[in-house]
Amino acid sequence: MSDPRVSIIMRSFNEAWALQETLPALRAQDFKNWELIVIDSGSTDGSPALIREARPAHFLQITPQQYNPSRVMNQGLRLAQSQYCIFLNADATPQGTNWLRPLVAALQQPNVAACFGRQIPRPDCQAVFASDYERCFGPRRESAKWQHFFSMVSSGLLKEVWARRGFREDLQYAEDDEYTRWCRAQGHTVAYVPESVAMHSHNYTPAQARRRSFGDARAIGQAWQSSPGEFNWLKTVALGWLSDLRHDAQYCARSRRLAELPHAARVRWQQRLGKLAGFRQGWKEQAPPL
Repeated sequence: MSDPRVSIIMRSFNEAWALQETLPALRAQDFKNWELIVIDSGSTDGSPALIREARPAHFLQITPQQYNPSRVMNQGLRLAQSQYCIFLNADATPQGTNWLRPLVAALQQPNVAACFGRQIPRPDCQAVFASDYERCFGPRRESAKWQHFFSMVSSGLLKEVWARRGFREDLQYAEDDEYTRWCRAQGHTVAYVPESVAMHSHNYTPAQARRRSFGDARAIGQAWQSSPGEFNWLKTVALGWLSDLRHDAQYCARSRRLAELPHAARVRWQQRLGKLAGFRQGWKEQAPPL
Protein backbone atom coordinates (compact mmCIF):
# COMPACT_ATOMS: atom_id res chain seq x y z
CA MET A 1 0.00 0.00 0.00
CA SER A 2 1.18 3.53 -0.74
CA ASP A 3 1.75 5.97 2.11
CA PRO A 4 -1.10 8.43 2.77
CA ARG A 5 -0.58 12.14 2.28
CA VAL A 6 0.62 13.87 5.47
CA SER A 7 0.77 17.55 6.46
CA ILE A 8 3.76 18.65 8.56
CA ILE A 9 3.15 21.93 10.41
CA MET A 10 6.16 23.82 11.75
CA ARG A 11 6.44 26.91 13.95
CA SER A 12 9.66 28.90 13.83
CA PHE A 13 11.22 32.01 15.32
CA ASN A 14 14.94 32.85 15.00
CA GLU A 15 15.98 29.20 14.94
CA ALA A 16 18.20 29.10 11.86
CA TRP A 17 20.82 27.28 13.93
CA ALA A 18 18.38 24.38 14.35
CA LEU A 19 16.70 24.58 10.92
CA GLN A 20 20.06 23.78 9.35
CA GLU A 21 19.65 20.33 10.91
CA THR A 22 15.87 19.98 11.11
CA LEU A 23 15.01 20.63 7.45
CA PRO A 24 17.60 18.14 6.06
CA ALA A 25 16.37 15.60 8.62
CA LEU A 26 12.85 15.99 7.22
CA ARG A 27 14.06 15.45 3.67
CA ALA A 28 15.88 12.30 4.78
CA GLN A 29 12.73 10.60 6.10
CA ASP A 30 11.85 7.27 4.52
CA PHE A 31 8.21 8.44 4.47
CA LYS A 32 8.10 10.80 1.47
CA ASN A 33 4.44 11.67 0.87
CA TRP A 34 4.14 14.91 2.85
CA GLU A 35 3.60 18.64 2.50
CA LEU A 36 5.29 21.25 4.70
CA ILE A 37 3.46 24.21 6.24
CA VAL A 38 5.60 26.77 8.06
CA ILE A 39 4.49 29.74 10.14
CA ASP A 40 7.36 32.02 11.10
CA SER A 41 6.98 34.72 13.76
CA GLY A 42 9.20 37.44 12.33
CA SER A 43 12.62 35.77 12.30
CA THR A 44 15.59 38.03 11.55
CA ASP A 45 18.40 35.45 11.66
CA GLY A 46 18.15 34.08 8.12
CA SER A 47 15.47 31.49 8.92
CA PRO A 48 13.11 32.65 6.11
CA ALA A 49 15.76 31.93 3.45
CA LEU A 50 16.32 28.42 4.79
CA ILE A 51 12.59 27.78 4.90
CA ARG A 52 12.06 28.98 1.32
CA GLU A 53 14.84 26.65 0.14
CA ALA A 54 12.80 23.77 1.59
CA ARG A 55 9.93 24.77 -0.76
CA PRO A 56 7.02 24.47 1.71
CA ALA A 57 3.49 24.20 0.40
CA HIS A 58 2.62 27.20 2.57
CA PHE A 59 4.94 29.72 4.22
CA LEU A 60 3.22 32.32 6.40
CA GLN A 61 5.11 35.16 8.08
CA ILE A 62 3.65 37.04 11.03
CA THR A 63 5.09 39.54 13.49
CA PRO A 64 6.19 38.48 16.99
CA GLN A 65 3.30 40.53 18.38
CA GLN A 66 0.81 38.50 16.34
CA TYR A 67 2.04 35.18 17.70
CA ASN A 68 -0.44 33.15 19.69
CA PRO A 69 0.34 29.41 19.81
CA SER A 70 -3.26 28.26 19.55
CA ARG A 71 -4.06 30.63 16.70
CA VAL A 72 -0.96 29.58 14.78
CA MET A 73 -1.72 25.87 15.18
CA ASN A 74 -5.35 26.37 14.19
CA GLN A 75 -4.17 28.29 11.12
CA GLY A 76 -1.77 25.53 10.15
CA LEU A 77 -4.46 22.90 10.52
CA ARG A 78 -6.87 24.87 8.36
CA LEU A 79 -4.23 24.92 5.59
CA ALA A 80 -3.46 21.21 5.90
CA GLN A 81 -4.60 19.05 3.00
CA SER A 82 -4.32 15.82 4.98
CA GLN A 83 -6.30 14.28 7.82
CA TYR A 84 -2.94 13.30 9.34
CA CYS A 85 -1.32 16.46 10.72
CA ILE A 86 2.17 16.25 12.20
CA PHE A 87 3.63 19.05 14.32
CA LEU A 88 7.35 19.67 14.59
CA ASN A 89 8.99 22.67 16.24
CA ALA A 90 11.76 24.24 14.19
CA ASP A 91 14.26 23.52 16.98
CA ALA A 92 13.26 19.85 17.29
CA THR A 93 15.49 17.74 15.05
CA PRO A 94 14.27 14.29 13.94
CA GLN A 95 16.72 11.54 14.77
CA GLY A 96 17.19 9.01 12.00
CA THR A 97 15.05 8.39 8.94
CA ASN A 98 12.12 6.82 10.83
CA TRP A 99 10.82 9.79 12.82
CA LEU A 100 7.70 10.45 10.72
CA ARG A 101 6.34 7.00 9.91
CA PRO A 102 5.56 5.88 13.51
CA LEU A 103 3.61 9.08 14.21
CA VAL A 104 1.48 8.58 11.10
CA ALA A 105 0.93 4.92 11.96
CA ALA A 106 -0.29 5.89 15.43
CA LEU A 107 -2.87 8.31 13.97
CA GLN A 108 -4.19 5.49 11.78
CA GLN A 109 -5.07 3.37 14.80
CA PRO A 110 -8.73 3.19 15.85
CA ASN A 111 -9.91 5.97 18.16
CA VAL A 112 -6.52 7.77 18.33
CA ALA A 113 -7.01 11.55 18.12
CA ALA A 114 -3.48 12.65 19.01
CA CYS A 115 -0.02 11.21 19.50
CA PHE A 116 3.40 12.44 20.57
CA GLY A 117 6.91 11.14 20.08
CA ARG A 118 9.92 10.73 22.30
CA GLN A 119 12.23 13.70 22.90
CA ILE A 120 15.87 13.51 23.91
CA PRO A 121 17.83 16.53 25.19
CA ARG A 122 20.63 18.21 23.29
CA PRO A 123 24.20 17.58 24.49
CA ASP A 124 24.42 20.99 26.20
CA CYS A 125 21.20 20.49 28.20
CA GLN A 126 21.58 21.37 31.88
CA ALA A 127 20.96 18.55 34.35
CA VAL A 128 17.75 19.99 35.80
CA PHE A 129 16.10 19.97 32.39
CA ALA A 130 17.70 16.71 31.21
CA SER A 131 16.13 15.13 34.31
CA ASP A 132 12.72 16.28 33.07
CA TYR A 133 13.27 14.61 29.71
CA GLU A 134 14.09 11.35 31.44
CA ARG A 135 10.96 11.60 33.59
CA CYS A 136 8.74 12.48 30.61
CA PHE A 137 10.24 10.39 27.81
CA GLY A 138 12.75 7.93 29.26
CA PRO A 139 12.49 4.12 29.07
CA ARG A 140 10.78 4.01 32.48
CA ARG A 141 9.02 7.33 32.05
CA GLU A 142 7.19 8.61 35.07
CA SER A 143 4.72 10.51 32.87
CA ALA A 144 2.96 7.24 32.02
CA LYS A 145 1.56 7.28 35.58
CA TRP A 146 0.52 10.92 35.57
CA GLN A 147 -3.10 11.95 35.15
CA HIS A 148 -2.23 13.45 31.78
CA PHE A 149 0.83 14.33 29.74
CA PHE A 150 1.32 15.58 26.19
CA SER A 151 3.93 17.56 24.26
CA MET A 152 3.21 19.32 20.98
CA VAL A 153 6.91 19.66 20.04
CA SER A 154 6.94 16.44 18.01
CA SER A 155 3.41 15.16 17.69
CA GLY A 156 0.41 14.36 15.53
CA LEU A 157 -3.30 15.23 15.42
CA LEU A 158 -6.22 13.82 13.49
CA LYS A 159 -7.77 16.74 11.62
CA GLU A 160 -11.32 15.40 11.67
CA VAL A 161 -11.30 15.44 15.48
CA TRP A 162 -9.72 18.91 15.61
CA ALA A 163 -12.43 20.18 13.25
CA ARG A 164 -15.01 19.56 15.98
CA ARG A 165 -13.26 21.94 18.38
CA GLY A 166 -9.89 23.55 17.72
CA PHE A 167 -7.32 24.91 20.15
CA ARG A 168 -8.57 27.53 22.58
CA GLU A 169 -7.16 30.85 21.39
CA ASP A 170 -7.71 32.51 24.76
CA LEU A 171 -4.84 30.43 26.17
CA GLN A 172 -1.22 31.54 25.79
CA TYR A 173 0.28 28.41 27.40
CA ALA A 174 -0.62 24.73 27.86
CA GLU A 175 -3.01 24.86 24.91
CA ASP A 176 -1.84 21.40 23.81
CA ASP A 177 -2.47 20.01 27.30
CA GLU A 178 -5.98 21.48 27.38
CA TYR A 179 -6.81 20.26 23.86
CA THR A 180 -5.66 16.68 24.43
CA ARG A 181 -7.48 16.54 27.76
CA TRP A 182 -10.58 17.48 25.78
CA CYS A 183 -9.82 14.68 23.28
CA ARG A 184 -9.67 12.16 26.10
CA ALA A 185 -12.89 13.50 27.60
CA GLN A 186 -14.56 12.80 24.26
CA GLY A 187 -13.50 9.17 24.50
CA HIS A 188 -10.45 9.35 22.22
CA THR A 189 -6.99 7.97 22.88
CA VAL A 190 -3.78 9.99 23.12
CA ALA A 191 -0.86 7.74 22.18
CA TYR A 192 2.82 7.89 23.09
CA VAL A 193 5.11 6.84 20.20
CA PRO A 194 8.61 6.14 21.56
CA GLU A 195 9.85 4.90 18.17
CA SER A 196 9.64 8.47 16.84
CA VAL A 197 12.57 10.42 18.31
CA ALA A 198 13.43 14.12 18.07
CA MET A 199 16.25 16.05 19.77
CA HIS A 200 14.98 19.13 21.59
CA SER A 201 15.73 21.03 24.80
CA HIS A 202 16.09 24.50 26.34
CA ASN A 203 18.24 25.87 29.14
CA TYR A 204 16.15 28.39 31.08
CA THR A 205 17.36 30.71 33.82
CA PRO A 206 15.49 30.38 37.14
CA ALA A 207 13.50 33.54 36.27
CA GLN A 208 12.63 32.21 32.81
CA ALA A 209 11.63 28.86 34.30
CA ARG A 210 9.33 30.65 36.75
CA ARG A 211 7.64 32.66 33.98
CA ARG A 212 7.08 29.54 31.89
CA SER A 213 5.72 27.61 34.86
CA PHE A 214 3.44 30.56 35.69
CA GLY A 215 2.10 30.63 32.11
CA ASP A 216 1.46 26.89 31.94
CA ALA A 217 -0.27 26.85 35.33
CA ARG A 218 -2.33 29.93 34.50
CA ALA A 219 -3.73 28.13 31.45
CA ILE A 220 -4.47 25.06 33.55
CA GLY A 221 -6.26 27.26 36.08
CA GLN A 222 -8.36 28.84 33.34
CA ALA A 223 -9.62 25.41 32.28
CA TRP A 224 -9.61 23.66 35.70
CA GLN A 225 -12.83 21.78 36.49
CA SER A 226 -11.93 20.26 39.88
CA SER A 227 -11.43 21.86 43.28
CA PRO A 228 -8.93 24.75 43.29
CA GLY A 229 -7.86 23.53 46.72
CA GLU A 230 -5.78 20.84 45.02
CA PHE A 231 -3.25 23.63 44.39
CA ASN A 232 -1.91 24.98 47.69
CA TRP A 233 1.41 26.12 49.14
CA LEU A 234 2.17 22.91 51.05
CA LYS A 235 1.38 20.47 48.24
CA THR A 236 2.26 22.55 45.19
CA VAL A 237 5.32 24.42 46.48
CA ALA A 238 6.93 22.74 49.48
CA LEU A 239 6.21 19.07 48.86
CA GLY A 240 6.42 19.51 45.10
CA TRP A 241 9.84 21.12 45.39
CA LEU A 242 11.12 18.31 47.61
CA SER A 243 9.80 15.70 45.18
CA ASP A 244 11.42 17.45 42.22
CA LEU A 245 14.70 17.78 44.07
CA ARG A 246 14.70 14.08 44.96
CA HIS A 247 14.33 13.16 41.31
CA ASP A 248 17.04 15.65 40.31
CA ALA A 249 19.43 14.30 42.95
CA GLN A 250 18.93 10.77 41.66
CA TYR A 251 19.48 11.88 38.09
CA CYS A 252 22.58 13.93 38.94
CA ALA A 253 24.05 11.01 40.89
CA ARG A 254 23.46 8.55 38.02
CA SER A 255 24.88 10.92 35.43
CA ARG A 256 27.73 12.14 37.65
CA ARG A 257 26.51 15.73 37.59
CA LEU A 258 26.03 16.39 41.30
CA ALA A 259 27.76 19.77 40.96
CA GLU A 260 24.61 20.95 39.13
CA LEU A 261 22.25 20.06 41.99
CA PRO A 262 22.27 23.53 43.65
CA HIS A 263 21.30 25.07 40.31
CA ALA A 264 18.51 22.51 39.97
CA ALA A 265 17.22 23.42 43.44
CA ARG A 266 17.01 27.11 42.51
CA VAL A 267 15.22 26.38 39.25
CA ARG A 268 12.72 24.03 40.90
CA TRP A 269 11.89 26.51 43.66
CA GLN A 270 11.12 29.21 41.13
CA GLN A 271 9.08 26.78 39.03
CA ARG A 272 7.00 25.78 42.04
CA LEU A 273 6.34 29.37 43.07
CA GLY A 274 5.36 30.17 39.49
CA LYS A 275 3.05 27.17 39.31
CA LEU A 276 1.02 28.14 42.36
CA ALA A 277 0.81 31.82 41.40
CA GLY A 278 -0.10 30.97 37.82
CA PHE A 279 -2.87 28.56 38.78
CA ARG A 280 -4.40 31.05 41.20
CA GLN A 281 -4.35 33.76 38.54
CA GLY A 282 -5.93 31.46 35.97
CA TRP A 283 -8.62 30.35 38.42
CA LYS A 284 -9.53 33.99 39.10
CA GLU A 285 -9.82 34.65 35.38
CA GLN A 286 -12.06 31.62 34.94
CA ALA A 287 -14.45 32.61 37.73
CA PRO A 288 -17.50 34.61 36.59
CA PRO A 289 -17.63 38.25 37.72
CA LEU A 290 -19.53 38.96 40.93
